[in-house]
Amino acid sequence: MNDAYIRNLVMTVINHSESKDWENAVTEWEIDDCEEDDSCSSECICGKENIRYLYTIRNILNGNLLFPIGSSCIKKFNRTDMNEETVLRESTFKLLHAVEDNRYLSLSTELFSRKLLRWLYDKGAFDTPYNQYDGEEDYEFMLKMFNKRDKSTISVKQDKKIKAILLNSIKPFLQKTLAEKIR
Repeated sequence: MNDAYIRNLVMTVINHSESKDWENAVTEWEIDDCEEDDSCSSECICGKENIRYLYTIRNILNGNLLFPIGSSCIKKFNRTDMNEETVLRESTFKLLHAVEDNRYLSLSTELFSRKLLRWLYDKGAFDTPYNQYDGEEDYEFMLKMFNKRDKSTISVKQDKKIKAILLNSIKPFLQKTLAEKIR
């Protein structure tokens, strides 16, 4: 990343923080939201152009918001929690696009992770009328299938259940949750 971009990022963050040094200022921020610019026509607060994922970060001490900030700049905060959250949030958009593009979906690491499945469960993606809004069993099933080392041992019946959960639970959830977050 260009030194000018880094300087812009550091100064913007510090100017909106209570702390006036980078090491302490970065601890004041958390990810508040994420949007996707599929045309990549947006510009980060650092000045870098053509960013796809537009994060809003919130200062937990003073409530200040910074938007848009790209995932490359979030990595500059050097915080594991924020880095993990960017991976998670971006994977939700990638999964939605794969589902909407009618790609063949399997519970591979290309589109899924244990953390993503857990996030979907925590957000209620598995809670649907057909399971009386109690998605724990579906979540446990999906996790069990994801954890299988040899995916070829997934039976036809299990594969049909995976597809049903993806199409009837996860797809509508992602469409509803992310619809207003795609530009």
